[in-house]
Amino acid sequence: MIAEVLLVLAGHSSSLFPTDHTLNPAFAPLLHPGEQQCLESLGLIAFRYRKIKASCNVLSHSSSRYISSLCATLSHILKDQYESLVIETEGKVLHRDPELVANGAFVPLSSIRAIFSEWDAPLAALAALIDELESQSSWKPGSLIDMLVSRSRTGVHRIAEMLSQLSIAVQRVWRTQLTAFLVHGSLPTVEPLASESYTLNPGSIPSCVSAQSRESISYVGRALGTVKAAKWQKQFPRDLTSEHTVLLESVLPEDQHAFDLVISQIRTNVSEWLWLNILTEKDLEEAVDSLANYFLLRNGEFSLALIREIERLKLSRLTTRSGPSSMIREQDLNLAILRASLGTTAQHDALLSRLSFSLPSGPLRPLLPSLVDGNKSSIPASDIGGIYASLFNSHLLGTPLTLSYTISWPLDLFLGTADLSAYATLFGFLSALRKTHTRIHACWTSLSNAQRARRRWTGLGEGGTVEDFQARTMLLRCGWGIVRDMGWFLDTLLGYVMMDVVDVEFRKLKETLSKKGRDTAPGKASAPGSNHSSRNPSSYLDFTTLRSIHVNYLDRLLTGCLLTNEGLTSILLPILEVCERFVAQIERWGGDVLPALLFEGSLNQGHEEVGAMVQERWLVVADIDEKLHALLESFYQQLTASTWQKPFSSGLDASKSMFMNGNLVNQTMMNVSRTMKGIDINGSERHVERLLLRLDFNGRLSKPRKPLGDKLHEDILGEGGLA
Repeated sequence: MIAEVLLVLAGHSSSLFPTDHTLNPAFAPLLHPGEQQCLESLGLIAFRYRKIKASCNVLSHSSSRYISSLCATLSHILKDQYESLVIETEGKVLHRDPELVANGAFVPLSSIRAIFSEWDAPLAALAALIDELESQSSWKPGSLIDMLVSRSRTGVHRIAEMLSQLSIAVQRVWRTQLTAFLVHGSLPTVEPLASESYTLNPGSIPSCVSAQSRESISYVGRALGTVKAAKWQKQFPRDLTSEHTVLLESVLPEDQHAFDLVISQIRTNVSEWLWLNILTEKDLEEAVDSLANYFLLRNGEFSLALIREIERLKLSRLTTRSGPSSMIREQDLNLAILRASLGTTAQHDALLSRLSFSLPSGPLRPLLPSLVDGNKSSIPASDIGGIYASLFNSHLLGTPLTLSYTISWPLDLFLGTADLSAYATLFGFLSALRKTHTRIHACWTSLSNAQRARRRWTGLGEGGTVEDFQARTMLLRCGWGIVRDMGWFLDTLLGYVMMDVVDVEFRKLKETLSKKGRDTAPGKASAPGSNHSSRNPSSYLDFTTLRSIHVNYLDRLLTGCLLTNEGLTSILLPILEVCERFVAQIERWGGDVLPALLFEGSLNQGHEEVGAMVQERWLVVADIDEKLHALLESFYQQLTASTWQKPFSSGLDASKSMFMNGNLVNQTMMNVSRTMKGIDINGSERHVERLLLRLDFNGRLSKPRKPLGDKLHEDILGEGGLA
């Protein structure tokens, strides 16, 4: 009987337990109830052991190296502890150990039961673990480690120790994969931690790894992998590779504090090397200058030339007969970029080739400016939000138009998709302002030329008969007042945006980068391979700090340009549309607000009275004047209210666009705020206060305006500020 029981405990089949751990009914009459209970308890232990062994044999052939390692470790634990106990017990029986064999001839089943009782709970826990493993067809390494770490946190020491060994075995395999990724930048074809774009795969990182370390793992692996794939002339030094390998071999991810320190140290070393060898300060300055010149319109001659080229392109397509040649395509716009650069400082700029236009809606036929009131201020605020304000990207061409900037290694370590999207938004807004501003100036020139030509024949008056002389005078003065107010507002807004926002923030960014660059000069940075534990974390500029500085810079630009305030953007767009409508109307009238004297009354059949055309034009001009001033007052009121309402904020999330998370973000933001003083939210509010002072320098917008009636005899000169 005892030999049969020991064979059963060793994993062999027996007639004692034909199915599972239930005792064969044929033996029940021959046994004492206590003996029967002991046998069934031992049968349950043997049953769980057999089940675990059988499952391990099957799972060990899994394609997952993590499952295979777990099964190998579990088999070793059972062999080293459980199977050794069976052999040891059998040896005691054979040697008639007095502690086990009574009177040298009798072995109580209760003694065998007592010996193996210590395996009741461990085998139950291991059997439950096997059931959970078999419940899923595949396991991600992160999820597997999380499950093992969670199960090892139990109050039963023996179970905790076994599950901890299994967890450590899996973590070591994962650490090997991590070492290949972080030290060599390589990814296996089976169960890689990251995708081909070096984005961490879901479930590949255990939850015990902090968000900061996750970001660092992605950053370092992507950097080294890209350097290796690009076959850069400078590769990561071998001494640092060996050092990082030793550091990783000394920690496990479950020891979060130590693991974070090691990953942080590796990131620091890699950042130093990248900054000194790959993406240098010169490359960074070139990219920042290029983006500012072309997206923020700091290269004024090129931006004006580009606007003229696009207008010329629209005009040439409008005068072309219908057909494929009358369509505007992306290649036409990209050719306009090259034409606009001729004769400007951008002509010999190699970075100009990175610029390109894209038409999300595809090729199109150009459209003339609308003469109808296209007031879009009724658009719901929910539609205006989006990515700040994409309302201005269709102002330049009449359809959504996006300026793109091609980035490649190693510049993509610094610039992300969110950054380029923010730059495109700023370009759409600034180019819309500059285009409308240019058209208003052209309109002013046209009215001036027409006025000088008229003075040659009418002297000091506006011509016409006695009946319509006053009407022509008031119509002309109202038209001049409108174009003057439009020019004044756009001059003020554009001057504020370009000088108080773009120039100021760009200069502060350059000063910050220059100061950081001096702090990270090769003479001040520690040499690679030296004792990294003695490095001062503030003595180098890694890409996290760079991204943080740049994200804050873009945030302040978007805020200063009022693009983060939906109420203001919903008013600015109709103002630009009213300006475009007025300019288009003047162009339709031949460049003058007054009709020629010989044309009087020619548009109204059957009404040949003098001044009929003046009356028609007066209705259009009065409507534009009323809408313009209503919008200007609304803009001023909304701008005033924004100074005491919630602070300006773009909501630009550095943790999502720049891959920064957790304490690293907070620390970086604190460092940047200490470095770049005076450019926080309060600085944005001061920008707005400057704009308010400029707009209301003469107190005009802050005073109520007398409504303009629809009769010609009203005081137009007073409304125009000329009386």
